[in-house]
Amino acid sequence: MWTDERVEHLKKLWNDGLSASQIAVELGGITRNAVIGKVHRLGLSGRAKSPASTVPRQRKPRASAALMRVARPALRGNTALARLPSYEVEHEPEPEISAEIVPMGQRCSLLELNDSKCRWPIGDPGAPDFAFCGGKTAEGMPYCTYHARIAYQPVVERRREKRNGRG
Repeated sequence: MWTDERVEHLKKLWNDGLSASQIAVELGGITRNAVIGKVHRLGLSGRAKSPASTVPRQRKPRASAALMRVARPALRGNTALARLPSYEVEHEPEPEISAEIVPMGQRCSLLELNDSKCRWPIGDPGAPDFAFCGGKTAEGMPYCTYHARIAYQPVVERRREKRNGRG
């Protein structure tokens, strides 16, 4: 793979300032990493930078970076046990889920359930008054629209609740 002619050609291209990728293409049938490895093994010196790269480039001004920064309290030492700042977050009150929401005449037992009745359980399964919602199911779901909203929360909501310690 590395014949004497290829090594000489590599040295010439390297001294001419070509990149390892360009040399790999020029030599053909070799990768950029193989060129870098051979240059390293040959101990070829780093090349002088071209005059264009020695001129410092002007930096673009940042778009009001000072406005985007959030002031944080300066902590020193072991921060693992430091108190985290508390934030006041207002949440919408969640509706109370209780047995009073489902009318008594709508409720059904396990034997009365079918595909068109809501399967949301109401009460303690061990109690004699245990029942299912029995309302008309939403299309393609085992629950009525009200209970489907409770059962199928969007992923964003579940993550928010988990962070707030409710889930």
